Amino acid sequence: MPMHDWTRVDAGIFHDFHHGWIEECKRALNSGLLPDEYYALAEQIAGGIGPDVLTLQGNGHATSEHSTHPANSHSSNGLLLASPKARLVGETDMEYYRRKKSSIVIRHVSGDRVVAMLEIMSPGNKASRHGLRAFVEKTAELLEKRIHLLIIDPFPPGRRDPQGIHSVIWEEVTGVEPATPNDKPLTLVSYESTATVRAYVESIAVGDALPDMPLFLEPGAHVPVPLEETYQRAWDAVPRRWRQVLRS
Repeated sequence: MPMHDWTRVDAGIFHDFHHGWIEECKRALNSGLLPDEYYALAEQIAGGIGPDVLTLQGNGHATSEHSTHPANSHSSNGLLLASPKARLVGETDMEYYRRKKSSIVIRHVSGDRVVAMLEIMSPGNKASRHGLRAFVEKTAELLEKRIHLLIIDPFPPGRRDPQGIHSVIWEEVTGVEPATPNDKPLTLVSYESTATVRAYVESIAVGDALPDMPLFLEPGAHVPVPLEETYQRAWDAVPRRWRQVLRS
């Protein structure tokens, strides 16, 4: 199933698909991808990010930080320890910092610890300077709290993010704007947040298949999120009238 050009339909049409894709990602994570001590919830988060898939860790499970593992190995709880297939395009070269700091409260229904978040961007995230600023600041604050992130941006760069969403986020995190390829304008980026932050990026174009992307749950350990499979299931529920528009 190729990525479609979602700029061809109104934001409300994508909004409906967006909810379906979020739900399918949550189902995939809870249907065997996540180890038993983790679970995913779809939840609305105010202030620039949401709705999201939150990955939480049950009480009483301790994790240790580790940054390197043998290739193609697994941890005792089933997490992949091999390096992700996505390109490592950046790593902070010092203890993670931000130039501006403020507080953030993440609420969820369980009281268990949030360890990761999956976000599929919508047109509203980049529709205004304030909207984009809120999204970027919230993202950077989550990384500062060592919450791992997977961000999917199905929309091409605009005047507020001319080099793509990762470039804006990375400049907020490090103070340096990275060089980014522009041959494929849609961005998939996974952030591994420990004492440093690592960014794993895939770039795709309309018509490309979606690769699996890593969602980190512990430093150095991740699960692959089947974006192609979940996209297909959400696409099957799109009304025929809009599928015809997006295919033409």
